[in-house]
Amino acid sequence: MGRLIRSHQILCLLLVLILPFGVDCSLSFSSPSLNYSTPLCLPEDSSALLQFKNTISIDDSDDPFCRESMTSSPRTNSWKDSTNCCSWEGITCDKVTGHVIGLDLSCSLLVGSLPANSTLFLLRGLQQLNLARNNFQQSQLPPTLFNLTELTYLDLSFNRLEGLLPNHVSGLQNLKKFRLTDNLLSGGIPSWLFSLPFLEYLDLSHNRLTGPIEQIQKSNSIQRLHLANNDIHGEIPSSFFDLANLTYLDLSSNNLSGSIKSDMLPKLENLETLDLSSNNFSGVIKSDLLSKLRNLKTLHLSNNKLLSLSSGSDVNYTFQELETLSFSSCNVNRFPNFLRTGKNLKDLDLSCNKIRGSIFRWELEGWEQLTTLNLSYNLLTSLEQFPGNNLKTLDLRSNLLQGPLLVPPPSLRQLFISNNSLTGKIPPLICNMTSLNTLDLSINNLGGIIPTCLGNFSYSLSTINLRMNDFHGKIPDYFVEGNLLTYLDLSDNQFEGLLPRSLINCTFLRILDLANNKLSDTFPHWLGVLPQLQVLILGFNRFHGPLDNSIVTPPFLSLQIIDLSQNEFSGLLPTNFFQNLYAMKSAREGSLPDRVKRIRYESPIDRDGQTSVNVRFKRLEMKLELEKTLLIFFAIDFSNNRLSGKIPGVIGELCSLRLLNLSHNILTGHIPSSLGNLVVLESLDLSSNTLGGRIPSQMTNLTFLAVLNVSENNLAGPIPSGNQFNTFDNDSYSGNMGLCGLPLSKQCGNVERSKSPAPKFMEDEGSAIAFIWKLAMMGYGCGVVLGLSTGYVVFTTGRPWGLVRMVERDWQKNVSKWIKRRRN
Repeated sequence: MGRLIRSHQILCLLLVLILPFGVDCSLSFSSPSLNYSTPLCLPEDSSALLQFKNTISIDDSDDPFCRESMTSSPRTNSWKDSTNCCSWEGITCDKVTGHVIGLDLSCSLLVGSLPANSTLFLLRGLQQLNLARNNFQQSQLPPTLFNLTELTYLDLSFNRLEGLLPNHVSGLQNLKKFRLTDNLLSGGIPSWLFSLPFLEYLDLSHNRLTGPIEQIQKSNSIQRLHLANNDIHGEIPSSFFDLANLTYLDLSSNNLSGSIKSDMLPKLENLETLDLSSNNFSGVIKSDLLSKLRNLKTLHLSNNKLLSLSSGSDVNYTFQELETLSFSSCNVNRFPNFLRTGKNLKDLDLSCNKIRGSIFRWELEGWEQLTTLNLSYNLLTSLEQFPGNNLKTLDLRSNLLQGPLLVPPPSLRQLFISNNSLTGKIPPLICNMTSLNTLDLSINNLGGIIPTCLGNFSYSLSTINLRMNDFHGKIPDYFVEGNLLTYLDLSDNQFEGLLPRSLINCTFLRILDLANNKLSDTFPHWLGVLPQLQVLILGFNRFHGPLDNSIVTPPFLSLQIIDLSQNEFSGLLPTNFFQNLYAMKSAREGSLPDRVKRIRYESPIDRDGQTSVNVRFKRLEMKLELEKTLLIFFAIDFSNNRLSGKIPGVIGELCSLRLLNLSHNILTGHIPSSLGNLVVLESLDLSSNTLGGRIPSQMTNLTFLAVLNVSENNLAGPIPSGNQFNTFDNDSYSGNMGLCGLPLSKQCGNVERSKSPAPKFMEDEGSAIAFIWKLAMMGYGCGVVLGLSTGYVVFTTGRPWGLVRMVERDWQKNVSKWIKRRRN
């Protein structure tokens, strides 16, 4: 049978060479009858693949990108002995010879090492190899990899590979695309990478490369080069700019230095994208330097604090191709004149500079095609007009703008003009902006009544932020069905009257902040029907009446933060209300990062198009800012009302709670022992009530607790000891005449102090989680790690009110190494 197969393959090869028409040479013996759709795998290739499979493991904790893109798949599970390997998942075979020529195991959940003797490197006919987004942690680039001389495509990105790039290789002469991004590679960048004759795409970004970049002896055909997010230092070698075929060059987020001179770039005449941002470059960028890059479309120079733009008036060049210019956080104090010649300029970022004074009409000439303009965080005092008629995103936040708000062009989709000194009313013509998505006029001196079209002039409107102005009157009741509003902040104004009932039409609403107004209404149970409402802040108003409602109301299924503080609510705390806060119970159902619905807000005009918002959680003592983070904060604040009765024990089921404030009410009864189940609680304030009985010893289980206040009650008996309770001072317990024991001076006599139960760990003694828990109990509690296996790390600051931040994958690997060092 083997001879028959080999004879068939040789015959087909001869026919392909001599006949002018195609010949189907596929042959398979997966069944007794011939199958011409799949070639037959060579025994040596099949054996090599099966041996590789036996040296590797499958891990379900896959890459987040693979999970979200639904591409995760343990492809090697389909690899079975005695079957044709050309039919295995991820395998491509040559239809003539049967050699394995393609291997795609990206997002295959592989975990293990990649040693030099791996049988994978015996596949000498391999032309395409993709092992991206697996986990070959602590493996180095095996030298035998470079013996695969037929390779044209190699992708080893997102694998945590370590070590140095080899100084010299003789293979890989056919490579056309090479990706090593997001690994842990270190050291210099060898010149042989730039001499491979067919290489067009090289990506070494997001590693730990320090350089130097070796002098390039012979330039190749490379067109796209990615070296961003490393630690490459020093100056760029002059030979580097001899790569005449480059169309894309990204050196951003390194430690490169030196002056950018006009004689550096002449040979890069094909360059279309240049990114030198977030380095230490210095000097002045002149128009004649840029004019030599005749095909340049995108230029990023931001975050070079010693770099400035020439403001000279001798402009003899036109930038016909330039579309994107980013010059944020540099040393610019005037608008560069050459921008007026950028007839195709669409995206301009001059934010975080020192540009002063007014923006005059003549300075905006030539910006007719502009769609995105970011001038935020400068010293601008006025704007004569908006540029062009195609503007879609305008960011003027944090300047010194005065006078009335100009009517923006109807094309605008995002308007950020917060934190200025604008006065007057919102112009009624804003109702003509039917494409508007984001309206942020917060922190100004605007006043009057807001236009009644607020909730219906644009079906695409998702963000309205008018906080910290002087608006008054009623909130318009015109939120139409089918609207896309997700964020509404009208806090810190003078609004009065009832909540607009048409808010029930805002089915996408996630954040509603109406704090610090003069609103007078009962508790809006009807908002519970909104399926995505996560933040409800009604504090510092005149809401009144009971929270309990005998009529069955819809639950607040997604609620994460609720602030009803400083109102006039009365009556009992409703048990059924707390029972329905399912999002706050998520910790019992799985790890926090996996189960909690999260909102992510990036910078206002980030490249992914996301918008930013502020969330303020305000009480008497402070306000909590959650901005540009993953929102994983869960909080309840019902303080400063007239609520009475007992604290419902069902609150102890809200396992994700980080802050609970029921202070300054007239609550009675005991502190429920079930509060000891709130294992991630960081702040608990039950002060200024009439609570009695003992402090439950179960509360010593709250090992994240940074703030405790039970003062001004009728509590009695010994104060529990152990864990966080050993860190609280007298102020936490003052005004309770019956309490005794440390830290109070009153001794408990023969009464035995409540003792904390021995800590219980979910992990074994050697685990990272258990180790961090031990640190927390020894007083290192400001750094608590959760969910290491999921790719997320959660830190609590341990400061008052316990701010929380979630840090993703890059932090995880650093924390893991830190844990190892501490163990040793």
